Amino acid sequence: MGADRLALIIHSLADVAAAFLGLWILLYLLEANQVNVFVDFVHGVADWLAGWSQDIFVMDTEGLRVFFNYALPTLIYLGVGHGAAAWLRRL
Repeated sequence: MGADRLALIIHSLADVAAAFLGLWILLYLLEANQVNVFVDFVHGVADWLAGWSQDIFVMDTEGLRVFFNYALPTLIYLGVGHGAAAWLRRL
């Protein structure tokens, strides 16, 4: 029972992290108002979550750069989080 609860927590945290990163990509590509408090909050959380992956991809097109530099950690968080949760549920 404890492993299932921990798996649910890990799975949920991975989903929340991916949601923030995906939301920032969407807000950026839709040119959301950068001085809006909500947009600034989402950007700050996404920067913190993707800090390790910043500038892995350097491209001339800013939209592509933002997409790839934030999509990579999104996929990694989802893969590792869901994989770890599945492994814990098998215990």
